[in-house]
Amino acid sequence: MDERADIPGLDALLAPWEGPAILLVDLDAFFASVEQLDHPGWRGKPVIVGGDADKHGVVSTCSYEARAFGVRSAMPASMARRLCPDAIWTGGSHDRYRQVSRAIMAILRDETPHVQQVSIDEAFMDVSPTRVNAEHPVAIAQRIQGRVEELGVTCSIGVGTTKSVAKIASDMDKPRGLTVCYPGGEAAFLGPLPVRTLSGVGPAAEAALTARGVRTLGEMAAADEGLLRRVFGKNGPMMRARAAGADESPVEVDDEVKSVSNEMTFARDLTERADIEAALATMGAKVGRRLRRKGLAGRTLSVRIRYDDRTTRSVQRRLDRPTDDELAYTPVLYEMLDDVWSPGIKVRLLGVGMAGFKPEDAVQEALFSDEELGGGPPAGRARDGRPALRDEGRRRGLLAATDALKDRFGESAVRFGHELRNETNTTGSSTKNPADYK
Repeated sequence: MDERADIPGLDALLAPWEGPAILLVDLDAFFASVEQLDHPGWRGKPVIVGGDADKHGVVSTCSYEARAFGVRSAMPASMARRLCPDAIWTGGSHDRYRQVSRAIMAILRDETPHVQQVSIDEAFMDVSPTRVNAEHPVAIAQRIQGRVEELGVTCSIGVGTTKSVAKIASDMDKPRGLTVCYPGGEAAFLGPLPVRTLSGVGPAAEAALTARGVRTLGEMAAADEGLLRRVFGKNGPMMRARAAGADESPVEVDDEVKSVSNEMTFARDLTERADIEAALATMGAKVGRRLRRKGLAGRTLSVRIRYDDRTTRSVQRRLDRPTDDELAYTPVLYEMLDDVWSPGIKVRLLGVGMAGFKPEDAVQEALFSDEELGGGPPAGRARDGRPALRDEGRRRGLLAATDALKDRFGESAVRFGHELRNETNTTGSSTKNPADYK
């Protein structure tokens, strides 16, 4: 069931593969691996990519040397520092990560056009044998590992007949692991594994299943349908199929960006509305710039907020028309704030996102009708959801000018006052938003 593909002439030695073949390629400790690639002196040493331990930072990722001390992704940086006090810390070089990721994704697409990138460091591939190309999936996986390693980083690959099996297999043997579940072996492969191994089974679902005696994927595959519907709702049948290795979710060859977002974690909790609005405006501007660079216009605006007790809330607002103009939608962000925040509540994290991209939205339209654009303050904090700069032509001109200056001189070339307000109050932590790395 598990094979290591390191033997020349492997095709002739492997058992025949009939039917679908899905690979999940997972780059090993990707951010940290790129840092070790670019800093030879860091190789073999514990490296942590993340935010400041003194400013509520979190670990984005860490090298395997740091993992040996118990450090993990998403761990508070202060805890990571206690576990591994001699680690090398870095805030990350995300332009560099994007560059390496794109080179690796090009390798995958050179092997097959059927690639679905799910994050900066992870992608599914459909390499099902055909009459035209009968190469064994494991041989393809071996070649991919070799080509990726030539770039200076490594990957682990899971091979199976479904995406869920491939995903689980990819986590079995790291780093540079290759785990294979042959057709027909899904039940034996998945059956003994804990239910939490399956993507989509969180802590609450795990507790609910365990309370009813369902502890393994084999037991989950055989569980009462009513129980699974109570735990997973309408997704109950799908989760049963995944637990049995029988789901038929295809590899979706889709380069369309589903959302563009930006988040900011604060070293000191925000308590004043002016500071919170300044942060929303800053993130809204970053989202707008990314939208314009991608040629996208969205109509579903979202705000995410995390309080000092680490609870999180989100709110969405559907706009009348698609937009990439933060000067128009930032006042809407201020209105949305009232749905998730009240004076006196401490804010640790804020996020702004835009989604709702459709082909027919490609032509930019005004966010508000002419009737809605009257009145409002000329600058500063707008009210009633109206843009502070009412003339759309002037807004577009201003955005085009600032974009051009940033393209030529860097992101810090032009900044508004609200961008400076929280400049020294961030943790430096980063997230892996797939859309931002394409």
